Amino acid sequence: MPSPLPRLAVLVSGRGSNLQALLDAIAAGHLAAQVVGVFSDRPAAPALQRVPAPLRWSRDARAFPTRAEFDAALAVAVAAAQPDWIVCAGYLRILGDDFVARFRGRVLNIHPSLLPKYRGLHTHARALAAGEREHGVSVHFVVPELDAGAVIAQARVPVLADDEADTLAARVLQVEHPLLVAVVRLAAAGRIAEHGATVLLDGHPLFTPLQLDSTGHLDHSEPRSGP
Repeated sequence: MPSPLPRLAVLVSGRGSNLQALLDAIAAGHLAAQVVGVFSDRPAAPALQRVPAPLRWSRDARAFPTRAEFDAALAVAVAAAQPDWIVCAGYLRILGDDFVARFRGRVLNIHPSLLPKYRGLHTHARALAAGEREHGVSVHFVVPELDAGAVIAQARVPVLADDEADTLAARVLQVEHPLLVAVVRLAAAGRIAEHGATVLLDGHPLFTPLQLDSTGHLDHSEPRSGP
């Protein structure tokens, strides 16, 4: 009997372009995994429409008396899907300590900056204001501190002289999708793990983040003959 595909729970808040990148990679045979649930703090999030109704869970976070109560409801729903990995793909709420502790080591987040620079919001405008010549996106393990978990991989883009926040964001988005797919591919294959503040790749410490190359592969991690 073939082994069951690794199970992905995806957390979303917006339009779901990163979720769609994962779905497309699965459909194309480039990602050996299955999405078993899509979870949102915003019932009207367009991302929810990208999967069949039985896979959708959403609650209005503002309707809960406390952040902890919403996180507890989310954790119950996510756990019921029995995911191997939880992917925050444009999820705009901070996950509470109890949620992170329950799923620690299995939660990935994509963040639009070259971490540790520009944690939090408005990363593109902040990079421009600082005069950066290079910007990008990171995928990291989620820890209780905001955007502070061990960074697995990054993709870089140049900052152009006439860039505004919107144009820079669009250029970053072009590399977000292949970066997320490449990292989730490693996760689904059992090749990455969190070890304290370090990422283990194939059981060995990763001292600097993997970098996405022009072919959509991660340096030193994937065979060049693959898709």
